[in-house]
Amino acid sequence: MKVPSKLLEEVASRVAGEDVIPVVRALKNRRDVSEFTLASETKMEINLVRNMLYRLYNANLVTSIKKKDKKKGWYIYYWTLNIPRVRQLARNLMKERSIQLTERLAREKSSHFYMCPTQCIRLNFEQATDFEFKCPECGALLNEDDNTKKIKEIEKELKHLGKELKKTVPVEVREEEPEKEVKVKKAKSKKAQKGPKKKRVKKAKKKAKKAKLKKKKTAKKAKKKGKKSVKKKAKKARKPKKAKKKIKKKK
Repeated sequence: MKVPSKLLEEVASRVAGEDVIPVVRALKNRRDVSEFTLASETKMEINLVRNMLYRLYNANLVTSIKKKDKKKGWYIYYWTLNIPRVRQLARNLMKERSIQLTERLAREKSSHFYMCPTQCIRLNFEQATDFEFKCPECGALLNEDDNTKKIKEIEKELKHLGKELKKTVPVEVREEEPEKEVKVKKAKSKKAQKGPKKKRVKKAKKKAKKAKLKKKKTAKKAKKKGKKSVKKKAKKARKPKKAKKKIKKKK
C-alpha cells in the first residue's frame, strides 16, 4: 500500500508537529538523504532541520545512518522515511476517524439541529430550548437545519475509510489464516501417516531380527566347521606316526 501524501503529512504533523511537513515532503520516495541537502532544499537552517528530524526519529517515523566524511573528517547523518511505521500510524488514524464519524452520524440521524441565520452557532433541540430558540451570540431566531447533505457526506467518507482499511487491516488476518490451514493440513497428514509408519517400523524390526538370527546361525556353523577341521587335522597328524611304527616292526 502506497501512503498518500495527505495522509503522510497528517500522520507526521500529528506526531511531530506541523512544521515538519516540508522535511517529510523532501524525504518522500527517497532514501539516505543527508541533513545538509534537506536544509538546502527546504531553505532552513541546519539546526532547525536536525530538530525536526530528531522529533520524527523519536516517533519512529524516520531511520538514519551515519557516514564519515573523508574530506572534512566529521560524521554526516543520512535519513529515510520509515514507511511501515507510517502505515501503522495511518491505519490508527483512519480507525479513530471512522469511530468519530460513526458517532457523529448517529447524532445527526437521532436528533434535530437548529442554526443561526448568520451561521453563528448550531445547536441541537435541547440546547435550542435552553436559549428559547434564539442565538446566544447575535440574538436572531434559530432555524431548523436540514442535515441530509451532511449525513450523505459522512456516509461517503465512512465508505472511503472502510475501503482504505480493508486494503491495510485484513493483510494481517490473511497472513494468519494460511498458517492455520497449513497447521491443520499437517496435523491431518501426520494422523494419516501414523498407520503406515507403525507398519514400516514393525517390518524393519522383523528384518533386523531375521538378520541377527542368520548371523548367529552362520557363526554357529562356522564354529562347528572349525571344530571338525581341527579334529580331522589332529587325526591326520596321528596316522603317519602309527604307520612308521608298523614299518619298523616288520624290519
